[in-house]
Amino acid sequence: MTDAARWKATVYVGGLASVVTIGNLHDAFIPFGEIADISLPKNDAPNATEPHRGFAYVEYEDTEDAKEAIDNMDQSELFARVLRVSAAKPPKSTEAGLGSKTAIWEQEGWLAEHAVSEEDHAVAAVPKGSIDDDRPEDPMQGLEGLDVAGPKPE
Repeated sequence: MTDAARWKATVYVGGLASVVTIGNLHDAFIPFGEIADISLPKNDAPNATEPHRGFAYVEYEDTEDAKEAIDNMDQSELFARVLRVSAAKPPKSTEAGLGSKTAIWEQEGWLAEHAVSEEDHAVAAVPKGSIDDDRPEDPMQGLEGLDVAGPKPE
């Protein structure tokens, strides 16, 4: 199964009580389909007293089973806590985007998308004064004679 397909078959389960175990989650979510994996992230903080972080990921073998679990388990109760069950979002890539460790203009996708054509270079190279325009260089030029703001009275 590809990574994209795996994330479509994975549900996020939030609002878990601290007493919830992987076995409890397996028992609660098995009625909706075959479970491939359950991940209950541990709390890594040095002074943490909770055994896990209060959420889990349940990966199903089939995408339809994941949808069924979301429909049936969202807003249900487990150990006197209301669960928030939704489709899991894939983790953000550290190689691209705003969370990246490299400058955005050094990334291949950005450069290909924002590349400047030769025609744009030619237009940018022409000095501003050499283009024949009917408008003055300074937009405020010609307003010195006006003593009142607004349109000219008729």
